[in-house]
Amino acid sequence: MYNTFQKHLSSELAAIEDAGLYKHERLISSPQGAEISVNGKTVLNFCANNYLGLANHPALIEAASKAMSERGYGMSSVRFICGTQDLHRQLETAVARFFGTEDAILYAACFDANGGVFEPLLNEEDAIISDALNHASIIDGVRLCKAQRFRYANADMHDLEAQLQAAANCRFKLIVTDGVFSMDGNVAPLDKIYSLANKYDAMILVDESHSAGVVGETGRGVTEQYNLRGQIEIITGTLGKAFGGAVGGFTTGRQEIISLLRQRSRPYLFSNSLPPMVVAAGIRMFEMMDATNELQAQLHANTAFFVKNMIAAGFDIKPTQSAICAVMLYDAKLSQQMAALLQEEGIYVTGFYYPVVPQNQARIRVQISAAHTRTHLEQCIAAFTKVGRTLGIIK
Repeated sequence: MYNTFQKHLSSELAAIEDAGLYKHERLISSPQGAEISVNGKTVLNFCANNYLGLANHPALIEAASKAMSERGYGMSSVRFICGTQDLHRQLETAVARFFGTEDAILYAACFDANGGVFEPLLNEEDAIISDALNHASIIDGVRLCKAQRFRYANADMHDLEAQLQAAANCRFKLIVTDGVFSMDGNVAPLDKIYSLANKYDAMILVDESHSAGVVGETGRGVTEQYNLRGQIEIITGTLGKAFGGAVGGFTTGRQEIISLLRQRSRPYLFSNSLPPMVVAAGIRMFEMMDATNELQAQLHANTAFFVKNMIAAGFDIKPTQSAICAVMLYDAKLSQQMAALLQEEGIYVTGFYYPVVPQNQARIRVQISAAHTRTHLEQCIAAFTKVGRTLGIIK
């Protein structure tokens, strides 16, 4: 049987390659940081989610090392059997305190948090109204739930209101949105979403994966930016981006919601607990966030400098309120070609194209970090300008 299936797979892979959509992985032989070693060459890294530069921070490494010495390497169990250490509850308390919520629950990743949040809470009597550009993990989580599904155009409040009206007869209604949309960098208009939720008696879930640590004066995400801290029913997020770049996700929000997830959320009930070293580093990270917002201020300054100068150079940059800067190229092969030439110039970026983004919307997503120096940013802008002129993207 596999001979026939093998031919089918080979044909599919060849078609992906011919269309210029094949994803080649490049090997990094250094810690994650603003500068990394790729194929034996040091390059500037502008495509990691390491927004605050914490992925290789000495304080987090020290906390992880100490926890591994004192609490061991792994838990070898799920939480409700024998996989809960006091460290897990300390981190959950820190997450809730950071976002101004009542409680939190940890997962192996935010993909699991989003995959495990809808099915335990809602059924066929209910409605989920989801932004069209929500992350794949939200889409998959919604698919696992029997609730009725409604979709509104990205950040389009007229369409959201129309979908809320269409769901009027449903028992419970949940509006779901990314805080920052990962491919475009735009922030969800949470203030307007909140007004509509109140008008139509709906709840809200916000995925803060790309906004926590980044958006808001102190990095507490879109709820802080719109002065709604503690007002949103459910927040999901990750420890794998701004918060240290390792693994781990969470859901935080109203006490009863979190309590029910502990009883019925399948990724929580049937996955191993987070290892102590990851949890301890997370606790230390939130202590750092509570002490100062210096990293957020540096990140905001870096992003403003980069965007201003890239636009001045003639590039088509999607409007951004985050640390994500989408340099629009529209053609998939061109995005790969440009990324390859930029790496030759010492700039490590990745081209994004269908199916990660819509057809004919290919781009290079540049991600700024607080760890980037002004010299790093200037070198990146100069390389983009050189390669952009070579390829005829800018004059």
